[in-house]
Amino acid sequence: GKWHMGVNCKSRHDHCHHPLNHGFDYFYGMPFTLLNECQGTDDPELAKSLQDTYWLYTQMIILAVLTLLIGKLANLFSVKWKIIICLVICGLLYFISWFSSYGLTKYWNCILMRNHDITEQPMNLEKTTSNMLKEAISFIERNKHRPFLLFVSLLHVHTPLITTEKFQGRSRHGLYGDNVEEMDWMVGKWLLDAIDKEGLKNATFIYFASDHGGSLEAHRGNAQLGGWNGIYKGGKGMGGWEGGIRVPGIVSWPGVLPAGTVIGEPTSLMDIFPTVVHLAGGAMPKDRVIDGRTLLPLLRGALQHSGHQFMFHYCGACLHAVRWHQKDRGAVWKAHYATPVFQPEGSGACFGRGICPCFGDGVTHHDPPLLFDLSKDPSEANPLSADTEPLFNTVMRKIGEAVEEHRKTLTPVPQQLSPYNNMWKPWLQPCCGTFPFCWCDEKTTKQ
Repeated sequence: GKWHMGVNCKSRHDHCHHPLNHGFDYFYGMPFTLLNECQGTDDPELAKSLQDTYWLYTQMIILAVLTLLIGKLANLFSVKWKIIICLVICGLLYFISWFSSYGLTKYWNCILMRNHDITEQPMNLEKTTSNMLKEAISFIERNKHRPFLLFVSLLHVHTPLITTEKFQGRSRHGLYGDNVEEMDWMVGKWLLDAIDKEGLKNATFIYFASDHGGSLEAHRGNAQLGGWNGIYKGGKGMGGWEGGIRVPGIVSWPGVLPAGTVIGEPTSLMDIFPTVVHLAGGAMPKDRVIDGRTLLPLLRGALQHSGHQFMFHYCGACLHAVRWHQKDRGAVWKAHYATPVFQPEGSGACFGRGICPCFGDGVTHHDPPLLFDLSKDPSEANPLSADTEPLFNTVMRKIGEAVEEHRKTLTPVPQQLSPYNNMWKPWLQPCCGTFPFCWCDEKTTKQ
């Protein structure tokens, strides 16, 4: 499915970020992310703010060239023609570099790969999900006689909400609802039925989850395309608000885990790694801090509480909030150190920007932090203070100590989201033909 971690580092064929270089034995899917550009709509969404920055720099270069040119022709100052020509060439190359990335996104980014080979460029969105599910079922059939780990990351419930004609108009909640219903049908009728058909139902641990809450800024006219978050404030990409963090977590393992059990403990998607290692009988790495906790003792009833005491919620590289599960009191506290500035004010989302920033003038820093008791106020509507909460100072001190300990475990890494790293680089572009003519279709080629 959707890998979203990229492919190359230094050359077109090094595949340093490819799944097969990160522990997986087989891969079929999309190495990048899904965008409106993949559908060819008139509603582009790729790095809007970054494009604005690139265009600003382009305008500055144009202004500089015009200033030098006018000054040269009017004899206002002395400048060599070589300098002007060099600036023009550099400016043109700069413009081509960033515009190629966004103007040809469908052809550069919207591709499918099987292992290290590109099978479709650009991909056919209407058939992509069914192709992925066929690959998943084939994988199950090939590996049914031995232990396997299958990770399926669907393109559904993500803009541009590609939905087949069969499911369009089925839901009361518009295109987003249609997309959710089709995803539900695909998971049940394709994946779960395949596991049942192969007699693996009672021997297979299945974990279903989402990677984040609804994307509130995703709109087309008056239509909401990113889902809803119910009573929870905020949404996708907002760092600490519950609307972007609380997601479905559904586990199935007939014969081992009792059906219908609801566990109201804080867990994390980072728990999947230690849980899988536990299931496989492996050992966790000892040379680093592992933030996840195995879910099996909690799921089996051996433990009443999650292994998490503190959870740290980031927006990019910035710590926005910290959650403390005070198990002896049954309380879940959350302190917000920074929150996004909603546009318009009070709207609950960053409609003016399209996505909430993580730092700068787009966030508000809180000193003291905003504190909520989620066990009593899950909507995060009423921030507590020393006047309203007797334990305010104690809770803030405890969370502050946890943040200090947490930061000791962090190792600085290179910035992956810098403008340079997001600029299109021809020498890194995956291509199934002779660059720049990167067009292919596996089925058409076979025929």
